[in-house]
Amino acid sequence: MSGGCGGKPGLAALLSAWGVHLLTAGGAVFGLAAMAAAARGDAVLSFKWVMVTIAIDSVDGMLARRFRVKEVAPGVDGALLDNIVDYFTYTLVPVYFLHHIPLLPHGWLWPVSAAVLVSSAYQFSRTDAKTEDHTFSGFPSYWNIAVFYLFVMGLPPGFNLAVLLLCAVGSFLPLRCLYPSRTPTLRPLSIALGGMWALSLAAALFVYPRGHMPLVWFSWIYILYYVAFSVWLTLRRPDVPGRAA
Repeated sequence: MSGGCGGKPGLAALLSAWGVHLLTAGGAVFGLAAMAAAARGDAVLSFKWVMVTIAIDSVDGMLARRFRVKEVAPGVDGALLDNIVDYFTYTLVPVYFLHHIPLLPHGWLWPVSAAVLVSSAYQFSRTDAKTEDHTFSGFPSYWNIAVFYLFVMGLPPGFNLAVLLLCAVGSFLPLRCLYPSRTPTLRPLSIALGGMWALSLAAALFVYPRGHMPLVWFSWIYILYYVAFSVWLTLRRPDVPGRAA
């Protein structure tokens, strides 16, 4: 794949590597589309765009390793790019959604927004956010997923408030959470269940607001698996330092 003179990467390798960077950066564009839909009050379309950003985030790391992006295009820090886009799509987009689709009790919108933004900034900047044995430290800023469930299940505002504040606190706790595509233990099962989860949520969005709840409840199989696995990781595994890069 390298194939260039003097050991330099060939054109195909360069195009592949830069294509992966473009794919990662493109997640921000779809995140902006989700914000625009939320601003118009179209919650379902907003979450459809959010699902696109999650799909991109699910594959870009694998593609980066497949095409040796660090070696072929070292001038761009792919991990930093990924974190910038992820903070936007996983944190800023759902907070923006909360400002346009009422899910919280009166008077709590800005305190919750601040809690989400600050706790997520801390989690993203932790040196041990991703450990050497491929787990997440603390609540892994899945704010877009949390807000999706609060919306699609039509939960009471007080309950929504409690869930979001609990997740914010979780960002500071010594939790070890499943990294679905990389935690080696039961990795094929995690990926398979994650794919099933994504398909069920996508289907739920396309049939919403009628007939979506069976699909949403079905998706909870993966959520319960994720929580149980993360509890096991927290209780059973020793602390592992984060990676330097």
